[in-house]
Parts: sequence; C-alpha cells; structure tokens
Amino acid sequence: MKERIERDSLGDVAVREDRIWGAQTQRSLENFPIGDQRMPLEVIGALAEIKHAAATVNEELSGLDPKVAEAIRQAATEVVAGRWDDHFPLKVFQTGSGTQTNMNVNEVLAYRARELHPDGAMVHPNDDVNRCQSSNDSFPTAMHVAAVKATKRHLLPELEALAQALLEKARAFAEVVKIGRTHCQDATPLTVGQEFGGYQRQVEAGVGRVMQAMEGLYFLAQGGTAVGTGLNAPVGFAERMAEELARRSGEPFRTAPDKFEALAAHDAVVFFSGALKTVAGSLFKIANDLRLLASGPRSGFGELRLPANEPGSSIMPGKVNPTQCEALTQVCLRVMGNDATITMAGSQGQFELNTYKPLMIACLLESIRLLGDGVASFRVRCVEGIELNRDRIDDLVERSLMLVTALSPEIGYDRAAAIAKAAHAHGTTLREEALAAGISEDVFDRRVRPERMVGPMEL
Repeated sequence: MKERIERDSLGDVAVREDRIWGAQTQRSLENFPIGDQRMPLEVIGALAEIKHAAATVNEELSGLDPKVAEAIRQAATEVVAGRWDDHFPLKVFQTGSGTQTNMNVNEVLAYRARELHPDGAMVHPNDDVNRCQSSNDSFPTAMHVAAVKATKRHLLPELEALAQALLEKARAFAEVVKIGRTHCQDATPLTVGQEFGGYQRQVEAGVGRVMQAMEGLYFLAQGGTAVGTGLNAPVGFAERMAEELARRSGEPFRTAPDKFEALAAHDAVVFFSGALKTVAGSLFKIANDLRLLASGPRSGFGELRLPANEPGSSIMPGKVNPTQCEALTQVCLRVMGNDATITMAGSQGQFELNTYKPLMIACLLESIRLLGDGVASFRVRCVEGIELNRDRIDDLVERSLMLVTALSPEIGYDRAAAIAKAAHAHGTTLREEALAAGISEDVFDRRVRPERMVGPMEL
C-alpha cells in the first residue's frame, strides 16, 4: 500500500495513502494497540457536530475565513452521515482526555475540507478545525451530546413501547384472579392484571428517571478550553456554541455554569448511569418474575406460557427455555457492571481534568445500546406473546391456604391461623377445616371469595 508523509510537532509520520487522517491519528493507532474496542461512532458524530458548530461560531467571533468555515461544515456533515466511518480507527483505551480521538476528527475534517475548499486552500486541524477549542472541553461536550442522542434514539422509545405492551397485558388479564406470593411463599390473591400493572409502572417510572437524569447532560463544557478558564476562546464563544448545538439538534443544550466542574468532574454522567442501573434492576426483576411464573411446563409454577422461539436443549428433546428473559437479565448485569466502572472513573477527576473520559462514554453508550436492544427483543419475542394457563392459575388459587386471611377480621388471627395449619397438616381444604372448627358455611362463603380479595374489603 502506498504511503504519504504527514507531519506534526514531533516530526514526520508515514500514513497509508488511502487514509485521510493525519500524523497524530497515526501515532495513536501505533501507540495504543489495546483491545479491539474502537471509539464509538456516536462520539465521532458528536465531535463532528461540535466542529460544525465551531466553524459557524468562529466565523462570527474569531475571524475564521468563511470559505474555510463552509468547507469544515461540509466535511463535518459527511462525517455525521457516516461517509468516513472507516477513518476513525482509534481505540477506547487511549489518553484519558480523549485527545487522540479529538485530533482524529480534526485531522479527517481538515483533510476533507481542503478537498472541498473551492481554492484547495490548506485547512489546519488545530488552527482551523480546533480553533478556540481544547480536547478537554470538546470531548466532554461530545460525551453529553452523544449520550443524549443515543438515549433519545435507542432507549427511551423502546422503554415506552415495553411499558405500553405491559399495559396491554395488564388490561387483557385484569379480571383473572391468581394467588399472590411474598417471600416466595403463598400470599393473598391479586389479579394477573394488577401484577402486570406493577411491571408496567416500574418501566414507566424508569423512563421518568432517565429523563430526569438526562437534564444534567444538557449542560456543556464547551468554552472551558484547557482547564476551565476559556483561554484562547473569545467572549461569548461558550454561549454561542451551546446555542448552535441546540439549534442543530433540537435539544435544549446550554453552556455549563461552571466550566471547571465540567472538565474536572463528570458527575452528570455518573448520575445518568445510575438511572440506567436502576432501569436495569427493574428489568431484571420483571424478566426473572416472568421466567419463574412460566417455569415448568409440568413441574413449575406454570401460570404463564411464554413464546417458544427456539429449541432449548441439545440433549433434551422438546425442551423450550425462557431465552429472552435470560438474554435481558444478562444485559442488565452488564449495565450494572458498566455503572460500577463509570462510578469509579467519575471519582478520579484529579485537579482540573478527569482523565477517564473515553472509558466512561464507551461504557455509557454500551449500556444505552444494550438496554435499548434488549428491551426491544424482550418485548417483541416474549411479552407480546405471553398467554395464561388459566387451569393452573385457578387450581393454585383454590388450593391456597392464605385465603384464610379473609376470615381474620371476623374470627381473629389465631383461629384463622389454626384453620390454615390444620388444612396443611391434614391435606384438606380450608373450607373443610373451617367448618370442623365451628365456622358457619355462611361466614366462610361470604368472606372467602378470592375475586373480592383483590382490593379493600368491608370489615
């Protein structure tokens, strides 16, 4: 492969002729051969949006040549559209400020802008594309922009769709009475609709928590430059950058009130990851409940029937497993692990700069994507196809000893407990033991009615 020579402050570097990055990108590619996880393209797109906005603001405030500004904007538009994805090869594990990825974007845009410039004029990656910026404020700004866009695109719509699917099941199962369970032991009845309504509310509340946590991501570090002072950026640059990014994205981005905090700490990212972890905990509980309620088909709870999507065993013929529940719970554990990483990384903002930025945003974007994909698959391939095993549900309700709870207000706790224990010991029904204990048929039949026990009762 033919090569060309690119230059930076350290000297000459050979770059493949068909690659449009520059010397600093090439050095990073050679110096950080760590793993195979590339910087997420969402970050690349966000940085390109920042460079697009900066070209406009610099044309207004810092004298950037209009032809150069327009060439940068055109190049940035191409990058956002994904035209040059192969030219962003750098790994997540690089310098903790994200400088190499910022320069990768600067160099690609500079190279392409020179091609797009009507006079073919030189466009400098630092002096022009990175004008009035630092990696220290551009990369955290890209973190926030990328996380907001990914959440709006990949996660919130899927959580809302799952909440709707659970609500539809709650309505469909509203009249079906089942036995409740607390401590994994029999409890008083409820309806299947009430149970699914609880799941729906968990997801709905999760949407609210994510949206609340996202408020912190709307504050942008851009304009703080190297350490938060705004050195080498003109007055008003920070505000105009936030305005331009908000205008282009339709999101309410605004400049961070304190740039020192915005560069040195990423508490908003940590808080947002915590919201994702909470959602993961909710989803784990829901998926686990469903697979337990569908356990069987002959030797488990067997109250639900989940869709049979594929054979479940390579040795046991006819076996079908709750694979969508298992996939989603694995996603949830990954999100919890990512949150632990983000939390630790967020605590490491020594002095004026947190240097764990690439790792934090890589983990956060992975959590967003995995949750969105996992929820979508779980909804389509599991929740929407759930059916009830009415015979099993009715049988378990009829046999439950905890229906005796409805007698307590009339005969007292101790007499009710004795009836339940006797039925359990003798293998008889509650009704048989209640009548043997002197409770009249009228009292028993009036009080022990499962369909009336799913809400407040008259005492």
